[in-house]
Amino acid sequence: MKRESLHEPFEVVFKTIDECPKSEHQHMFFELVYILSGTGIQCINQNKFPYRAGHMFLITPEDCHSFEIKTTTEFFFLRFSDIYIQSNSLQTPDIQRLEFILQNANHQPGCILRHQPDKQLVQPIVEAIHREYANRDLYNKELIAQLVNTLIVVVARNIARYMPEHVSAHTDERALDILNYIQNNIYNPDKIRVEAVSQHFGISETYLGRYFKKHTDETLQQYIANYRTKLIEARLIHSDMRMNEIAAELGFTDESHLNKFFRKQRGLSPTVFRKQNVGIYDRLKTVESVDGACPVFS
Repeated sequence: MKRESLHEPFEVVFKTIDECPKSEHQHMFFELVYILSGTGIQCINQNKFPYRAGHMFLITPEDCHSFEIKTTTEFFFLRFSDIYIQSNSLQTPDIQRLEFILQNANHQPGCILRHQPDKQLVQPIVEAIHREYANRDLYNKELIAQLVNTLIVVVARNIARYMPEHVSAHTDERALDILNYIQNNIYNPDKIRVEAVSQHFGISETYLGRYFKKHTDETLQQYIANYRTKLIEARLIHSDMRMNEIAAELGFTDESHLNKFFRKQRGLSPTVFRKQNVGIYDRLKTVESVDGACPVFS
């Protein structure tokens, strides 16, 4: 299996393909795939989904995926890393929660644009990016960057409406507000304590616990712990940050506090976790791509 890397902050590719043999692979980056035209099958983590024009897929660094082309398909690919997410390029008050939203998107096949207004918004954005690439007009790079940022935010907003997996479009609006509040303040531990959350929403701590459990099927403490663990794992795997830097960014008192927390969640130290995953990545890099792999997906 081949594992691809990204050498630019983001990359945009438009490709029209007639046929392509299946070649499963993984990325070291995020990839948004939008179907401009055509039909086929999306294969992700050994599951399949029939695609058509208007579908958009999010491939995370952990996903193993490929496409089977049934009819000539025009693809739009947007590739970007979590480092780009953390950069100053995406200037919005909600940017800190984008990383978690994207990292924890449902790893199942299917279009991620389940919210109809988002579907109507994405197509003209993709078409505008296509025009700018074709015309190469004045300030086209700056315009493309702005359009790319808008597309990432729209996708993240859509995904956030359906997190966690058991939270649906029918979930009470206040439950979604609580989830959004936690995502916005995950880097500020004082703001996500039970007493702080209950005070912010004007409800008692006892009721908050019952309410959150009812609508998310997990306790507030479990949700926050899982959230922070995912962010730690992303930094251990996809960055060279030192342990004390990770601890400081995520609001731990010190490196020892981070180690104790991570051991409780994963049963091993952050250092061991990083070494194990670096080893996996190094082995994957030595594996050659499958013979006859489609050049678009390999």
